Amino acid sequence: MFNKHFFDLKGHGTTVRREVMAGLIGFFTILYIIAVNSFILSESGMPLDGAVVATVVTSFAGCLLMGLWANAPILLVPGMGINAMFTYTLVGSMGLSWQEALGLVFVAGLLFVVVAFTRLAGVLSRAIPQSLKEAITVGLGLFLIFIGLEKGGLIKRGSNSIIELGNLADPTVIATVLTFLVAVILFLRNVSGHFLWSILAGTGLAALLGILPGKTEAAPSISSYGDVFSAFSFDGLGSAAFLIGTFSLTMVIVFENIGLVQAHLDTAGRPEKFRKAFQANAVSAMLSGLFGSSPTVSTAETGAAIAAGGRTGLTAIVTGVLFLASLLFLPFIHLIPDNAIAPILLIIGGLMVQNIRNIDLGDLTEAFPAIFLIAMIPFTQSIADGIAVGFILYPLLKLADGKAKEVAKPLYVIAFLFLLNFVVGIA
Repeated sequence: MFNKHFFDLKGHGTTVRREVMAGLIGFFTILYIIAVNSFILSESGMPLDGAVVATVVTSFAGCLLMGLWANAPILLVPGMGINAMFTYTLVGSMGLSWQEALGLVFVAGLLFVVVAFTRLAGVLSRAIPQSLKEAITVGLGLFLIFIGLEKGGLIKRGSNSIIELGNLADPTVIATVLTFLVAVILFLRNVSGHFLWSILAGTGLAALLGILPGKTEAAPSISSYGDVFSAFSFDGLGSAAFLIGTFSLTMVIVFENIGLVQAHLDTAGRPEKFRKAFQANAVSAMLSGLFGSSPTVSTAETGAAIAAGGRTGLTAIVTGVLFLASLLFLPFIHLIPDNAIAPILLIIGGLMVQNIRNIDLGDLTEAFPAIFLIAMIPFTQSIADGIAVGFILYPLLKLADGKAKEVAKPLYVIAFLFLLNFVVGIA
C-alpha cells in the first residue's frame, strides 16, 4: 500500500528519494519539540519520561494520519503556545489536574472533529473577526516569551514590583543569554535544524558552567508512559473551569489550524487537499488527549519539508517514523537544562507576536479588544481569561459605536457565555 502509486508521486511531480529527504529535513527541523513540549508538560505534574513518550507517540500518529488520510506533506506535532495553555492555564490557573486537562483536550479535539467534518468550520471562521484571531496568536506569543524569560532566569518575582530583572551574574542567566545568541544567529542564517543545534549548544554551555540538571534516582524508562497513556479524566466535566477551558482551547486549535493548513497547502500548490488535511488535523488533536499530550497543530516547520520538495503524505510518514525511532534517545532528555529550552520559547514567541501587523489598529473597535486580549494573556497568565476579555469587549465596543451589524450573531452568544462565567465567578 505504501508505494509511489498510493501517494501518486508522479502526479505530484516528485520522487521517493525527494519525499524521503523532505521528511528527514522536516524531522530534524522539528525534533526540538520532543524536549520542549515534554518539559512544559512535565511542569503540569506529568512524569517527564511519560511526557517524552507521549510527545513522540502523538507526533508519530499525527504525521501518519496526515500522510494516509490527506496525502499531504504536513507535519502534525504538539503545538507551541497550546502546550503552555495546557500547563499554565488549564492546570496552573484553572486548577485542573493534568489528567483532567487531558480529558479536556480530548473533548476539545472531539469538538474540533465535529467542526472539521461539518460546515461549522465556515460558520465559526466567519463569526470570529480576524482581529481577534490574530490577537490570540500574538497573546500566545507574549506568553511564551514570558515563560522563556522566567525559565531562563532573566526575570523573577520582584521584591518591590510584580516582576524584576534576574541576577545577570547567575550562571543559568549567562548560559541562557549565550544560548539565545547562538539560537537567533542560527535561525537568522536559516541553518538546517537550527533549534536542535541550539539545544545542543545550550546543553554544552551548561556542562561548561556546571549547571547541568542533577541525576534522577530512577533511570529514564518508557514504562512510565503507562501512567500517561489513556490517563485522561472527565471528573471535572461539569465544572465552569472545564467548560470554559474546553471552549477556549477549541477556539485556539480550530482557528490556528485553519490558517496553518491553508498556508502550507498553498505553498505546496495543493489547496484542494484542505478538507482532508483539516480533518486529519482534527482527529489527531482529539487523539492527543488519549496519547497524553497537548493538541497537535500543523506546525510552521512544515515549511522546511515543503521547501525541500515534499509534496505528498510520504513526507509526513517518513517524519513520523523517525519520531518513533527517536525513543532510543530517551535517556538524554534528562540532561537538557532550562537554559537550552528558554531561548527557543523566546524566538517562537517573537515570531508569533509579529502577527500584530495584521490587526487593524486604525479602527479602535477592532484594535482595543485585540490589544486587551493580547495584554491579558501574559498579565493574568491565563489564555482563557485573555480570550474571554477580548471576546466580551468586541461586541460591546461595536454596539457603543453603532456598528452592531458588524458583529455576527454567534459572537454575541459566545461573549455572553464568557461574561456569565465571570459574573458567576465573582458571585
